[in-house]
Amino acid sequence: MKKIDKVLNRIDGYRETVIHWQKNLVSIRALAPESGGDGEIDKAKYVRTILEEIGFDEIKQIDAPDERVSGGVRPNLLAKMAGENHARTIWVLSHLDVVPAGDLQLWQSDPFELVVEGDKLIGRGTEDNHQGIVCSLLAAKALREEQIIPRYDIAFAIVADEETGSKYGLEYLLRNARHEFGDDDFFIVPDAGDAEGRTIEISEKSILWIKFRIAGQQCHASTPQLGINAHRAAAFLAVELDKLYELFPLRDEMYDPPYSTFEPTKKEANVPNINTIPGDDVFYLDCRILPDYLVEEVEDAVRRIVDSVEIKFRVSIDLSFPQRVKAAPPTLADAPVVEALAAAVKAVKGIDPHIIGIGGGTVAAHFRQVDLPAVVWGTIADTCHQPNEYALISNTLADAKVLAALFL
Repeated sequence: MKKIDKVLNRIDGYRETVIHWQKNLVSIRALAPESGGDGEIDKAKYVRTILEEIGFDEIKQIDAPDERVSGGVRPNLLAKMAGENHARTIWVLSHLDVVPAGDLQLWQSDPFELVVEGDKLIGRGTEDNHQGIVCSLLAAKALREEQIIPRYDIAFAIVADEETGSKYGLEYLLRNARHEFGDDDFFIVPDAGDAEGRTIEISEKSILWIKFRIAGQQCHASTPQLGINAHRAAAFLAVELDKLYELFPLRDEMYDPPYSTFEPTKKEANVPNINTIPGDDVFYLDCRILPDYLVEEVEDAVRRIVDSVEIKFRVSIDLSFPQRVKAAPPTLADAPVVEALAAAVKAVKGIDPHIIGIGGGTVAAHFRQVDLPAVVWGTIADTCHQPNEYALISNTLADAKVLAALFL
């Protein structure tokens, strides 16, 4: 029997392992301080025991100092397994932290107790990103148990702080341990994808979040002439900002949607009663900008629209930017990591992968910012951040097989 067949057959028998690992991972509430949590240290300790049981040749923990958590640090695990050839390392990056459960009334069960329903594993973090952690660990476990050495060195980066910006996670590693990552290495991030596991994401749009604070003059609603209605000006501005679609019309079919988007989203409360003209109003715009455009170009266009609204309504408008992320250079569609992963997907799943870009931001962008070719891929139910989040055991096993094929 071929090596790959032995490994794939071994992975087929890991259903109970998936459930066992997920049960323990879900029970550990690895929430960031921003989300009212105490960080990832307990989950890192548990994952380290699995790495040790599998038999990785080297395990490091690189701690990012954070005095807001009781342990004082945010842990990042780097685990390596030697291959036949040391010229390249194939990295798989997953993250320890999860988002809060949200409204508990929307959950059918305790978010931090795993529920098994046939192929479904329900609980906070099961898909985002326990599936990424588990599928990579399964692939390594199968290699070790079959006593098969991968073609190249393989390594896992299991990091903190992905959900709140990566300052204490991958960003910290790239600032303080850049030497761990080689320029010829492969970087796979199993943290997004589609139901078939067909799409390989190589590029992201720029992200620009804008907060608009409109200042007018409050008065009684029966005498609007005595005030300046900030809410009216804000509503007009929200519609005027649709002009951005006309000003930035380029399309790129690699993305879905294939154009830049400019959408009003969050609206803050103004006055508590109906019969008062609000003197202040606040709303937000979420912009996802094709890499063809500079973020500064969009900002300049927004300011011109804002200037005209200030004059028309006699208001003052303050702009601030909760998030401004310039698109990282894309991983090339014919980069070796893309071709290798595509070949593994084809070999295991029998489908032709589809190369895409996305509007959302992923941790892979941090790799791309320092010219390390990263791809995002996975077979997912796409329930991350939702109540009753779940991962499919079948998806986890399928992704483990693809990673094992890639390692071989």
